[in-house]
Amino acid sequence: MRMSKVTASDSKPPLWLLVAAFAAVYLLWGSTYLAIKYAIVTMPPLLMAGARFVVAGSMLALAGRASAGYERPTWAQWRTSLVVGALLLVGGNGMVVLAERNLPSSLAALLVASEPFWVVLLGWWWLGQARPSGRVVLGLLLGFGGVYLLVGEQLTAGAGASRAQLGGVGLVLLAAFSWAAGSIYGLRSPVPKSAVLASGMQMLAGGTLLLLLGTATGEWRGLKPGSFGLAAWLGWGYLVVFGSLVAFTAYSWLLKHAPPARVATYAYVNPVVAVLLGWAMLGEKLTPQMLVGAAVIVGSVVLITSQQKRVG
Repeated sequence: MRMSKVTASDSKPPLWLLVAAFAAVYLLWGSTYLAIKYAIVTMPPLLMAGARFVVAGSMLALAGRASAGYERPTWAQWRTSLVVGALLLVGGNGMVVLAERNLPSSLAALLVASEPFWVVLLGWWWLGQARPSGRVVLGLLLGFGGVYLLVGEQLTAGAGASRAQLGGVGLVLLAAFSWAAGSIYGLRSPVPKSAVLASGMQMLAGGTLLLLLGTATGEWRGLKPGSFGLAAWLGWGYLVVFGSLVAFTAYSWLLKHAPPARVATYAYVNPVVAVLLGWAMLGEKLTPQMLVGAAVIVGSVVLITSQQKRVG
């Protein structure tokens, strides 16, 4: 089958809607690293993530079903939801959740910042998009360097990394590739016209797979929801509402209305939010080096987005 070049949607949404969607992806997803940390202190990680996406996906699917322009999903669209849900939510989010049992939330956010490299390279190699320009490559490199400055001191402070921590690093790096692959795959595959319905289907598929994995790994054994505690429940609820219902839907919508390289810049901004929240809520240190890193990240986003505006 002949594959056409994939670009942002021809329809141009209003500027305020684009700004709101980017704000949700930049700020809300940046805060989910902290929410995950609170939730998995007492909750089994895979079951926690699976329940989060099944609940949120059910709500979005019902909302999409009730919308005026509802069209019954085809088998091809469900197949896309299964693949995207597996890559984004099981491979992407699931491995980050597992890794955060042994890694600080800010370090996990740092490692996820490798995702834009894969988005740009897979878009070029897989979708036949234009070769990344020098400005985009420079922006990507600056962004990763800025995130390293942001949390680099934490990396060098723990000289004797344990095997569990190294395993966590590997999980997050794999998660970044999996998320990028799922994002690119979703661009070339059939999905419902409604971003709400499409997000709901992907969450239902990915959440169900996470619950099955949690069951297979024995996470139901000795499960006592009454012992989770208020902080874990609040973290889980935040993930359902703001991480899934709002931010994930905004991300799915942005992939159809903005260039993938521009959308992927959220992976550079999220660590800024994660570190600032750690400083404000957990008393983690905020050093001049971290502030310099945050400034470099903003500069990298400007480089990438200005180039996309010029060629788009």
